[in-house]
Order: sequence, then C-alpha cells, then structure tokens
Amino acid sequence: MTVLTEVPVRSGGVRALWAGNPQAVVQRGLIAARSSSWAVVLSGFFEPVFYLLSMGIGMGALIGDVTTSSGVEVSYAAFIAPALLATSAMNGAIYDSTWNVFFKLNYGKLYEGMLATSLGPLDVALGEILYAMLRGLLYATGFMIIMQLLGLNLAWTAILAIPAVLLIAFGFASLGMAVTSYMKTFQQMDWINFVLLPMFLFSATLFPITAYPEWIQAIIMAFPLWHGVELVRGLTTGILTPDMWWHVLYYVVMVAVGLVFTAKRLRALFLD
Repeated sequence: MTVLTEVPVRSGGVRALWAGNPQAVVQRGLIAARSSSWAVVLSGFFEPVFYLLSMGIGMGALIGDVTTSSGVEVSYAAFIAPALLATSAMNGAIYDSTWNVFFKLNYGKLYEGMLATSLGPLDVALGEILYAMLRGLLYATGFMIIMQLLGLNLAWTAILAIPAVLLIAFGFASLGMAVTSYMKTFQQMDWINFVLLPMFLFSATLFPITAYPEWIQAIIMAFPLWHGVELVRGLTTGILTPDMWWHVLYYVVMVAVGLVFTAKRLRALFLD
C-alpha cells in the first residue's frame, strides 16, 4: 500500500526542506503499528500507574501532606501524580523518537526512501515527531483518567494538563530525534536511558525541589522534565502562577531547536 502521497517535486529553497506533507509519515507509522506488539505499548502506560499506586498511595499514607513549590499543601499522591503524568508523556515520546528512529535511520534505511520522493527533511522530521507525540498523548490520557478516578485532579484547570503534556511530548520527541540522528551504535543509545533516569528521579517528581541545596536546585531547573512537572502540577492542583509561561516558553524553544537540528541532520545525511 502506498503511503507517501504525491506532492510537487522539490525545486530548491524552502521546497528543498518542506513539501507540506508530514501526515504521510504519520500515516505510514500508524499502518506499521498494526503489526507491532501492543504489550510493549501498554508496558509504558502501566509503569507510572504502578509508581502511583505503590508510592503515591502506599508510601503517601506514611508521608501525609507535601508542600509544593508554590507553598500549598497537597496530599503526597496529588503531589507525585502530575509529575508521573509529565514523565509518562516524556517516556512515550522518547521511545518513538529515539529507538524507533534509530532503527529506521541506521538499519531500515527508511528515511533514504522517503527523501527519494518529494518529501523534504522537515516533512520527515515533523512527521516522525508527530507520530511520537501520539504515544505520549495515549499514555498521558490514560493516566489522566486514573488520576480522575482517584480524585487527584484538584481543580478544573486539570483539563489543561492534556495540551500541556502534548507540548511536553512534542519537546522531548523533537530533541530526542535530533540527538538520535547523530547516534551510530546501540551502545551510544544507552546514554539516553543514562540521562532519563536521573532526570526522572531528581526533577521534583517524588519530593519537593526544596529538599536540595540551592546550587543543586539551579541544576535541576535546567532539566526539561522539571519544567514539565511544574507546569502540569500547577494545572492539576489549580495553583496558577506567571512562572508557568516560562515553562511553556522552555518547551517552545526545545521544539524549535529539535526540529531545526533534525531537519539539517537528515538533509546532511541523505541530500547533500
């Protein structure tokens, strides 16, 4: 079945990078997903749920209330649930934009075939990133339902957490694909997990950032996941502050940088 639909041939300039057809790449990904193992997809959803049940509810009974960065006390489960929601979106987006892209780039040679058509590097990059976002959205929506059932969405603004996690997934997918485009071996890909694990543990996910010395807090605030956690936590608890716009801006810049680097890298690999 042909997925890459016909569009005008590139002729230089902007058309050399962009044909306006990233949906063709998304469509191809959805068709390929029909034959993949859904057990792998579901495992990514249940991981944060298990964290929430074991730590949020189990350990939360021992810890009691926790003070957020805005100075408001909430239950421990309500404190870590939005952090796990942001982490769920990150994990879903990262999986598709790193390991899947790595295989297509270095072994499947899929992008060479795509760029042999009228698609440009930006079409391929944006299409793969949008497809990765779908997994992040799937994880986040399912987890959001769990939070609602457990009474952990403390304000009506929690509904805005869905577009927020889409932005988070977009940011991580963009940067993940950009980094993966430089990877050549499976050993190099192990560095991704090496970065993700400490970012999950130390981005104010399981305890407040104020538990650290100030100089460590400054380092943590540079982590992209910390910005996502603070953004989603503010929305699910109803604690809205002007600083939330800085978190949004952080991800907008992250998306732009990821798209630019990925498009340039694909063009350098296959077109120049």
